Amino acid sequence: FEHKQWYQRRVRVWEMILEGGALVLADQGICCIDEFDKMNESDRTAIHEVMEQQTISIAKAGILTTLNARVSILAAANPAYGRYNTKKSVEQNIQLPAALLSRFDLLWLIRDKPDANTDLRLAQHITYVHQHSTHPPREVEPLDPELMKRYIMACKKKDPIIPEDLTEYIVATYVELRKNAREDPRNATFTSARNLLAVLRLATALARLRFVEVVERDDIDEANRLMEMSKASLVEDEQTTRRTRPVDLIYGIIRDLQKDGATTVKYDDARGRCIAKGFNSDQFGECIDEYERLNIWHVNAARTRITFIQ
Repeated sequence: FEHKQWYQRRVRVWEMILEGGALVLADQGICCIDEFDKMNESDRTAIHEVMEQQTISIAKAGILTTLNARVSILAAANPAYGRYNTKKSVEQNIQLPAALLSRFDLLWLIRDKPDANTDLRLAQHITYVHQHSTHPPREVEPLDPELMKRYIMACKKKDPIIPEDLTEYIVATYVELRKNAREDPRNATFTSARNLLAVLRLATALARLRFVEVVERDDIDEANRLMEMSKASLVEDEQTTRRTRPVDLIYGIIRDLQKDGATTVKYDDARGRCIAKGFNSDQFGECIDEYERLNIWHVNAARTRITFIQ
């Protein structure tokens, strides 16, 4: 609210004017928030309703109304005391309440790690811009911004649906996600029903990008992969990453799918589970071929079944 002076028929009138803030103005768009950790407590309380109900309720100065805030929020926050402490949780590092962090579909940790090649390229870029007042020559020509705008507007017109035959698969992947979160002591975030809604939103968005009317299983797998990679970025475990090859990790995932006493695993189930864990199709195929050469398992000609060799 702000007091505004305006004139009508040469008579000065004082009225209370209701002005929409950033979230209301960004309705049906994207609101980018920097320095998210330095947000006022009152604004932080208001954003809870926006991220949960997509509306903002106003009850001040005799004005009772509800404004639409159907907006996606992209926020960036700095760690407390200027450096991320891997021995503390995400909430302790960013000093934001867990209730607010859980409303974000994806949380990515981007750390500034010393790297000779990256530091050299960054220093060369900064010095070039400082000297020539323009960016250095690009290796790849970027897309035209107007083309991207038209593409995004066309994507927004699509409203894909999730078919009934994917319901059981979505439920199974969510139950598995909860199980892994409960068994993994390194899990830095709490897994709740909001994560299931996040998977549905991500899968629908991926379908929009392809201009299709129905969400496919690959969209669900990619959404789960994004969720897994998001959680993995919050876990500092460099030594394990260096020692273990992706092929061996995929083998462990496929082994876990083997039922008690069963000797076969469905090929599509194994591929979907590995992609949901953050691996790509090439790594999965490499694992299948390598362990087949080692006579660990055999894949039929139609590539629908993996049979373990006793």
